[in-house]
Amino acid sequence: MENGHQAVRQLRYAPAVGSPYGVEVLDFAGLRAMDTARRRVLPQRPDFHVFALVGSGAGAHEADFQGHRLEEGSAVWIRPGTVHRWSDIDGCDGPLILFRTGFLPGFTTAETAAPACWHLDRRRLDLALLAAEHLRREHDAASRTPALASPVLLSHLLAALLLRALPAAADPVAAPPAGDRQTAVFRAYRDAVEEHFTTRHHVADHARALGYDPRTLTRATRAVTGTGAKAFLDQRILLEAKRLLAHTDLPVGGCARRLGFRDVGNFTTFFRRQTGVPPAAWRSVHGAAGPGAGVPTAR
Repeated sequence: MENGHQAVRQLRYAPAVGSPYGVEVLDFAGLRAMDTARRRVLPQRPDFHVFALVGSGAGAHEADFQGHRLEEGSAVWIRPGTVHRWSDIDGCDGPLILFRTGFLPGFTTAETAAPACWHLDRRRLDLALLAAEHLRREHDAASRTPALASPVLLSHLLAALLLRALPAAADPVAAPPAGDRQTAVFRAYRDAVEEHFTTRHHVADHARALGYDPRTLTRATRAVTGTGAKAFLDQRILLEAKRLLAHTDLPVGGCARRLGFRDVGNFTTFFRRQTGVPPAAWRSVHGAAGPGAGVPTAR
């Protein structure tokens, strides 16, 4: 039955009482206390950002088929739409911040360049934890005393935390300035890809819709991400293909149609070119994966 049944829990941003400002500050202990049924170990797909710092302890996390060992100094940034699960955070402690997509406008360049998980040395971790504590205190004050609330202040404190915690390669200080034309072109292309990747499989289609030359999109995408516009588009299509194959019961032909391919043969050729294996073979490994799949057993 081609019903596309989802094995992934869809998470909508639903702030707790007292957190109506687009950001919520928790910690790993709080997450465990709220999730006594341990649904966190199952695949979930939030429509908001999650940023976490491991101040102590160890565990494991999986994001879009990549397993990550967590340890003291680990930073995790889960973007909206990412399929992830906290496969083991029983021993982790540290801040956990949830925020809406639009809460940090202008931070998109750094977001694109940052990985899902990276490590901070002791000095940077200490400074990042101080920044997270400042954000937590202001958030708590705003929750208790609405007259003190300042969404702009909370946004700036969150930006300061991310600036402190980002890996050097993703530091927006080293990236093109926000007003740079290439950055603006890339953001327009990235947004178009996200909205239309199932109907526009060619850079030229996006270029025509956006009013740019395809070479302009390629230069802008390479300047911001280090890869070309075609590779950026193909990787987005491939990621969604993997999500469908691993987390739904759609047959391969149904996945192909969902992604806008004319027929299953074209989809299979695309998938094999990107991964080296046909979709059915990839699904046989990842679609039937158990709770520990994708998580490395040792660092």
